[in-house]
Amino acid sequence: MSHSSAHSPATHAGDDHDHDIAAHVRTYLIIFGALLVGTILTVAMYYVDFSSMALTVAVALFIASIKAFLVAGYFMHLLSEKKLVYGVLILSAIFFVSLMGLTLWGSGDLPKNSDTKTLYVP
Repeated sequence: MSHSSAHSPATHAGDDHDHDIAAHVRTYLIIFGALLVGTILTVAMYYVDFSSMALTVAVALFIASIKAFLVAGYFMHLLSEKKLVYGVLILSAIFFVSLMGLTLWGSGDLPKNSDTKTLYVP
């Protein structure tokens, strides 16, 4: 009887859970290694003399963007919550467009009995 209990569904579910945890730990270790490499690259780029300031800033922002994506996407779990992230972005865009529309719509309005000269404050 003990042989048949070794293949119970609870045992297989535990094995799957352990496998999932091991996969997540492996992913986090890979991301940690990538962030470590990115940090080493950031420090190494300090010693590289680029031809222009714009190129220096572009390289620094490129490395920082990759590191920020890795932190936000994996450690903050934003890659697995795409619906929520896109929903917040769409809602933000709607509010932005609405407020800019209201601002442009009301920009020509003046208070009663006022002149355009009274709006200028040096």
